[in-house]
Amino acid sequence: MLTTFRILSCTLFISLLAHGNLVSQKLKLGSLFKEHMVLQREMPVKVWGEAIPHSHVIVILNGDSASVKVNMDGTWETTLPKQKAGGPYTFKIKSGSETIQFNDVLIGEVWVCSGQSNMFMGYHQIPEIKALDSILNNIRTFKVENTVAFKEQKYVGGKWEIKNPPSAVAFTFAYFLQKSIHMPVGIILTSWGSSSIEGWMPRDMTEKLPHFKNIMKKFDADGNKKVRIDSILSISGARNRKDDIFLRTQPNIIYNAMMKPLAPYACRGLVWYQGEANSNGMNNMIQYGTTLPMWVERIRHEWQKDDLQFMAVMLPGFGSKLHKKSKSDEILESPTAPSWAWIRESQCQVLILPHTAVATTIDLGDKNNIHPSDKLPIGQRLALLAQKNTFNKSIMAEGPILKKTLVKKNRIVIHYTNAKGLKTTDGEDPSAFWLSDDTNTWYRASAKIKGKTVVLTCDKISKPLYVRYAFAAMPKVNLINDTNLPARPFRTDVFEPVTVNYK
Repeated sequence: MLTTFRILSCTLFISLLAHGNLVSQKLKLGSLFKEHMVLQREMPVKVWGEAIPHSHVIVILNGDSASVKVNMDGTWETTLPKQKAGGPYTFKIKSGSETIQFNDVLIGEVWVCSGQSNMFMGYHQIPEIKALDSILNNIRTFKVENTVAFKEQKYVGGKWEIKNPPSAVAFTFAYFLQKSIHMPVGIILTSWGSSSIEGWMPRDMTEKLPHFKNIMKKFDADGNKKVRIDSILSISGARNRKDDIFLRTQPNIIYNAMMKPLAPYACRGLVWYQGEANSNGMNNMIQYGTTLPMWVERIRHEWQKDDLQFMAVMLPGFGSKLHKKSKSDEILESPTAPSWAWIRESQCQVLILPHTAVATTIDLGDKNNIHPSDKLPIGQRLALLAQKNTFNKSIMAEGPILKKTLVKKNRIVIHYTNAKGLKTTDGEDPSAFWLSDDTNTWYRASAKIKGKTVVLTCDKISKPLYVRYAFAAMPKVNLINDTNLPARPFRTDVFEPVTVNYK
């Protein structure tokens, strides 16, 4: 009997040792809990880490505390009560004789900013953004180390710094948000150029997305690819560009290393600027409309927060390589040519979920540069959306958005929301509207503003049925509201209801 007990005890000890639970006896915190961190205001704050199994951990912040008994595997998690914005405060964690203490902790608004190269892109070559860098503010940044992993990780490389995010979009968003709410803003920047949304997806999403299942099946079967990834990761120091691109264009493994370890750090929401890597082909762009909402739901599940705010940046104007082959810019405005119009439409499918928003950027971009420099308006628009959706400010945060269409005789009337002060940037009639009838042939429309509506006609169509607005690679747009925000692109031949009255 005693021998059996000793054997079982020894087996348990070896098992725990093999998993590193007895080796890691020192008090340890999740990667984001470090000096200079910003904690989310007005929200329960989950704190987690490791310690000696069965010991007790107590967390203390601003007069409040929470305690928890450590699990047998050495992990622990507890929750601090809601806090008002402020600081700096002392944040202390104690377990037995061990203590970890941070003396410069702020409480404010925390946002994760993620995506690919246009989120990663810096601002030192953009004068109007660089000029803001020296202005005193209250912004702190945790920049996640760029790496990958085959398995979901607990920890991530990075540290909180009292500095602005190196990303042009993340910085301008934080700057204008902090300027309006007058409280600390913490940005967790986790982004990597060339990465597809599949690179940021957990493996379990293969159960709901057949295309992702096929992608992962091919990835798993490619032994040479795994060997190369291991080889790249084993090299110390900076990676060369070729190896870096190889890592960031793989599925799943970015999520494992750069997103999974962040949850469930309390934050307000996620700003997502990504989609370019998923625009290589019509099928991929259409698939994105199914993938994005499901991914947002999965991220919310990871954070254990159904109302995690999600804001996507619509892809701006761009003339792809296909369009560069044309001698005329006319194709850039075509509503039927293959273009980013389709990925923009797919991005807007995330709006079927609550607590989501899309920053319209159809008036921005560069036909020859996939990394345009006009990032400042994007940060301004994201900050407006955050103010309205998370602070319930009564402000106009978006441009005109299609409400309904009314077909009457030989014209179509477009009704908008956010249409106060409907006007154009140049004083001319609205542009970028196209009409079609049941032949599915599209013609440019003549457009006139009538109050909060736009009336469309075309002398080539006697009975118009459908409208496409700014549904092109790089349309020439000029329709805005009184806050100078651009109208959102749309097409009515698929998604929007049409009321027909030919009497």
